[in-house]
Amino acid sequence: MDKTAVFAGSFCPFTKGHEDIVRKALALFDKVIIAIGHNFNKKDLFSVEDRQDWIEKLYLDVPAVNVLPYTGLTVDFCKKVGANYLVRGLRNPLDFMQEQELAQVNWRLNPDVETVFLLASPGYEIVSSSLVRELWSHGADYSPYVSYKLPEFPAK
Repeated sequence: MDKTAVFAGSFCPFTKGHEDIVRKALALFDKVIIAIGHNFNKKDLFSVEDRQDWIEKLYLDVPAVNVLPYTGLTVDFCKKVGANYLVRGLRNPLDFMQEQELAQVNWRLNPDVETVFLLASPGYEIVSSSLVRELWSHGADYSPYVSYKLPEFPAK
C-alpha cells in the first residue's frame, strides 16, 4: 500500500520554503499531493489555475508529486484522494502553536488522517507567501524566495 500525503495550502505563491517541505515529504512518502485550497482569511492575488500551472512546472520530472485544486475541508480532500497523512511545514514556534490546534481539529474530524510536521530547513524560516507578495507588489527582488517568475504587478 502506497503512503500518500497531502500538502495543502493556498500557495499564493508557492515559495522555495514550500519546495523544501515537499522535498522532505518525498523522502517519507511514496506520493505527495500538493493541494491548492482557498483560505478565507487570505486574499488570493493569483488564480488557482495559475498557481497550479506554476507548481506543476516545478515538478514535471517528479512523478510522485501531483498538484490538485480543492475546496472544502482538507481532511475530506484527504479521504477523497486516499491520503492518510497531512504534511504541514513549521518555520517557528508560532507556526507550531497554530498548526497543532489545526491538527487536533482535523484529527477529531477524521482520525484516519495523521498530521506530520516538517521543520523548515535553515534559511527558510523567514520565507512566506506574504513576504513574497509584499516584495512583488513593490517591484522588489523576490527571486531568492520563489523558483519562477510571477506576472508583472498590475499598474495602479
